[in-house]
Amino acid sequence: MEWIMKKLFLSSCGLMMILAGCSEEPNSAAKKIASVRPISGQSALYRMYQVARSWAPDATVLKMNSIHLTEVPVERGKAGAWQVMFTSAAMSAARSYTYSVIESEGNLHEGVFPGPQESWSGPADKPFLIATVKVDTDTAYKTALQEAGDYNKKNPQETISFGLEKQDRFPNPVWRVIWGESAGTSGLSILVDAFTGTYLQTLH
Repeated sequence: MEWIMKKLFLSSCGLMMILAGCSEEPNSAAKKIASVRPISGQSALYRMYQVARSWAPDATVLKMNSIHLTEVPVERGKAGAWQVMFTSAAMSAARSYTYSVIESEGNLHEGVFPGPQESWSGPADKPFLIATVKVDTDTAYKTALQEAGDYNKKNPQETISFGLEKQDRFPNPVWRVIWGESAGTSGLSILVDAFTGTYLQTLH
């Protein structure tokens, strides 16, 4: 009888340890997510560029956009994840990379993650050197905020998204500061020069 009682006691202890372990794992994951912070566009771009250089030493930037993650705390001018497309003239190829502060849906992995290589013809696109991106997204947001006026006051909780590309009408690449998840669904977006930080244009 004593032997049976000891066995039951040990079994119950083991079960309690398993349950405790299970309860601690989600708590640890929640604490980890709570401790992460979003990252600015320029910082994410440089981290992805360092990895892209091992793919193509002549890598240039074609375009970049922010990815909003609901699990990551909101900080205006930053995002939880970013995606960039690099091109290589020598290889006639392009390749996308993502940078995320956490593991998330949509094939987003913590840190830099490369996508598949694609063919790239070049003439219709406008790649640019990473050295021309002197202004970070938090600074671009502050510039855009000065021009947003009543729209921002009426939409204080709107998600702020970012795009980066080279346009023919401007000499330098531009940050597009977007009030909304995308330019296509946004009621307001503002272009800021990514090299000088100056306001360029308001789009609706």
